[in-house]
This record gives sequence, structure tokens and C-alpha cells, in this order.
Amino acid sequence: MMGYFRGFRALLFLVIVVPVAALIVFPWTFITGKIRFLYWAGMGLARLTVWVVGVKVRVMGLDSIDPAETYIFMSNHVSDLDPPILLPRIPRRTSALAKKELFKVPILGRALEMVEMVPVERDNREAAIQSIHRAGAVLRHGINMTVYPEGTRSPDGRLLPFKKGPFHLAAETGFPIVPITILGTLEMMPKGTYACKGGTATLVFHPPVDPRRYSDREELMQAVADVIESALPPERQRRTTEARRHGEKPESR
Repeated sequence: MMGYFRGFRALLFLVIVVPVAALIVFPWTFITGKIRFLYWAGMGLARLTVWVVGVKVRVMGLDSIDPAETYIFMSNHVSDLDPPILLPRIPRRTSALAKKELFKVPILGRALEMVEMVPVERDNREAAIQSIHRAGAVLRHGINMTVYPEGTRSPDGRLLPFKKGPFHLAAETGFPIVPITILGTLEMMPKGTYACKGGTATLVFHPPVDPRRYSDREELMQAVADVIESALPPERQRRTTEARRHGEKPESR
């Protein structure tokens, strides 16, 4: 019951605060053409929403990356809590992939364009290729890119197969990948529910992976998956699951 109360409280908070913030932030942004205020207002709103639903955030490993560099951040994805928890913790400004339908919403669509979010259509291969090219242009502007390579939320916390697009992006642009493991959000708000139990989420930032060190995209994809998975609980790691399936003793990691 408390979980649904927290979810309702967050919804009520957004219904009240977002229109008021929009009346201040959007006119200023459209008049000045400067998106810094819009971006940081959005990140602040995300942080407040996470606080309202009773979630604390612990961050590990940020000292392994250079905040002045431009990266492609890749994370596992298990909950609707993941974006508002992760995006505000990315050093400097970041772009992300957003559903193309959101760009058709009046005012919101224009705001997404101004902060250089990248529209994506999952079922249109040609549009997906265009999204990769657009994401590359965003990176060359010095803006980070944050993606969920699984493409959707995992229902049980185990990594789903990765989409190839983000790795084409890394291979073509040469920007390093920062793997991230999100822990705790599955237990607080799993896929298919709007109730949030509250608790502590942990973000583990792993050292950057240089895509130029790998001979092909498949090898790069596997390397990133292994790093993200290395911080997951043993029961959610594929190696542990496969070992148990074959009656073997799981390797300690």
C-alpha cells in the first residue's frame, strides 16, 4: 500500500510542479535560445521526483572517468526509476534516445530538440540508422550520450540481448564507452508496476572501454556486457545461471 502511495505522491508532484516550471523555463528558453537553464531544470526535477518517491542514490566509481571528456554511457535497465536516477548523475550534459512520438507533443517536442535529444523508432531500420548518425553529431558537439543497450527493461534483472546500434555508434565515432550497473531499482519498482517501495539505488560507474581496442562490434558488445554484468548479484549473472543449468559449480568473480 505504501508503494502505491509513493507512486501517487510522485504523480501528484509532477502534475503540480511541471506546468508551473514549464511556464517559467520554456518562455525563457525560447526567447533566449539558451538551453542550459532548461536542461538543469529538467535534471533538478528528476532528482526531486526520485526524492519524493523515497529513493536515495549511492554513486560509485565516478573517479574513474574524466568529467571533461565526452563519453557514451551504457547501462542496464530494469525500472522506470532508472532514467531519473541516472541522467542527473552523468557528469556534464548528456543526451539520450527518446521515442519519436514525444517529439510530436507541442512545446515538449521543441524542448527535446533544443537539448539535442535523439528521436528513435525501434521498428524502422532506416530511421534507426539516421538516429545513430544524429547521435554521432551530438557527441561531436561535446555532449555525452546515454543509452540502454538492451532497448527495454529487463523483467528479472538479468541482462537482455544488446541492440547493435549503440555499438555501431561507438565504433564509428571512437568515443569511449562507460559501462554502468544500476542496482536496487528492480526491487523498488520492477517492470509492470507503478508502486515504489523506496530504498537505496546504487550506480556503479565502471572504467571507460575504448572501442578501438576491439576487432569487431560483437567483441565490443560482449566486453561491455561482461563489465555491466560483473557488478550484478551472482544469481542475475548469465555465467552463474548457465553453470547451474549444466550442473557446474559457478565461478567466483
